[in-house]
Amino acid sequence: MRATAFSIGGPAPWFYCRTQQRERFCFDTIAGRYVVLSFFGSAADPASIKVLEGVRAHRQRFNDDHVCFLGVSVDPEDEKLKRVESSIPGVHFIWDFDRSVSKLYGTLQLDGSIRQMTYVLDPALRVLAIVPIETPVDNHIPSLMRYLDRLPALAPQHIATPHAPVLVIPRIFEPSLCKTLISYYDERGGEESGFMVEQSGKTVQITDHSHKRRRDCFIEDKALSKACSLRIANRLVPELHKAFQFYATRMERYLVACYNSEEGGHFRPHRDNTTKGTAHRRFAVSLFLNSGEYEGGFLHFPEFGKVLYSAPTGGAVVFSCSLLHEATPVTQGRRYMFLPFLYDDAARAIREENRPFLDS
Repeated sequence: MRATAFSIGGPAPWFYCRTQQRERFCFDTIAGRYVVLSFFGSAADPASIKVLEGVRAHRQRFNDDHVCFLGVSVDPEDEKLKRVESSIPGVHFIWDFDRSVSKLYGTLQLDGSIRQMTYVLDPALRVLAIVPIETPVDNHIPSLMRYLDRLPALAPQHIATPHAPVLVIPRIFEPSLCKTLISYYDERGGEESGFMVEQSGKTVQITDHSHKRRRDCFIEDKALSKACSLRIANRLVPELHKAFQFYATRMERYLVACYNSEEGGHFRPHRDNTTKGTAHRRFAVSLFLNSGEYEGGFLHFPEFGKVLYSAPTGGAVVFSCSLLHEATPVTQGRRYMFLPFLYDDAARAIREENRPFLDS
């Protein structure tokens, strides 16, 4: 379940380091804007000279509001000879003379040299892009600038309105995995999906189309299940822990669900942990596989007003299973979802204790 910085969507490791401005810089405090984190090695290196010249040529792009540049030096001579200088706001340099940060980010090679690399991070310090500094070096900064040009603008500061305590996390699954999961469903078809209730002391599944209309396909392909599990563990679980101080160690069910407008696909307001058979569930994950290809099909949390929630393709809305929520009707097209539940080892004990109450 350990995350690394080597996959797109994964969290960038946090660290402490000395900079030109601070004796102890806390990397995580720079969140809130796009970050260009460049491991250039030494400012005396010919490739690094071109990269740093390119940064200076585009100085106006780095303002600490929308995007900032963090250059990582491992050469003490860069500080001693003042080869590089921070330019506030926007351009900063980190002294990594013990190479600990470079090692953390996988740029330190066995011979002690640095594999020159630039990471682009989102405002939550998740990896957006990994760009090696390679020949021809002249292309590195122009391609980086083109990439920055395509990034969505950050919303300006504004007064918050009431909203549900949920996380909306983009880029959990890449588009190719989303398409694979949809194809898996379409090739096999879905089965009628019920919901859990208590009857005569047992947790049983019932069907009621006025309450829920959905079809589910459980994933039996182990490689596909593992691919989903790894991305949830590496990209979603760290965000859940950061926001709610809950470390999920277990995942229940691997399924692709489809809300079809032709059947009036919907799921009326409900909670996900109100029976003995579901009491172990802690957080629900609604991962959107084809956003923009249907109409309707939002998440709504009635206890927190009329706000409707969604996520871009591959992104997820994550929320406590005790929150009242509904999937509003899909009015056109098909809404495909990946819908697991997350829990921990303590909840596993509850699940085992309640197994006798499940209607087998």
